[in-house]
Amino acid sequence: MSGETVKEMTSRFAKLEKFEGADFRRWQKNMQFLLTTLKLVYVLSTPRPAESDDETMEHARLRSKWDNDDLMCRGHILNGMSDVLFDVYNSVESAKELWDKLEAKYMAEDASSKKFLVSNFNNYKIVDTRPIMEQFHEILRILGQFTKHNISVDETFTVSSIIDKLPSSWQDFKHTLKHKKEDMNLNE
Repeated sequence: MSGETVKEMTSRFAKLEKFEGADFRRWQKNMQFLLTTLKLVYVLSTPRPAESDDETMEHARLRSKWDNDDLMCRGHILNGMSDVLFDVYNSVESAKELWDKLEAKYMAEDASSKKFLVSNFNNYKIVDTRPIMEQFHEILRILGQFTKHNISVDETFTVSSIIDKLPSSWQDFKHTLKHKKEDMNLNE
């Protein structure tokens, strides 16, 4: 029965989006959840049990289990990547080494993406040709990315910036909002 449960679990996880090289943090969290659920994540932080001349059967069994779990963990990580990235990282020997290489490369790129996110928010313009709520949700998505990257922005500043992004056809409404005496929050 537990084999069926794992099989069902893995089939649901197969629907996770493949990592294409963007939004590493989201993919990483999803992958960590998968590896935790499959009880494989420990190989990313626990060293392989060392071999010794006088080892017990239990110690040999633990090492064999760790080796198998490392292989499975590495396979799941590679399976969660696009074909192009799979080809790049397929030769990496262990799950830990693979995980560390991905973090080193894509966390550094995330740092530069902070500037990109701030620029996206600053340059965003609301237009009359698209539904206002659709565009507002895009702005909220960008602001949600700020939280993921530990970028904090004062809510009053954010609200004022969004008001400034309204199209010129909303000039009267913009004027009314800007001259309200009390602070507004995003929900308002």
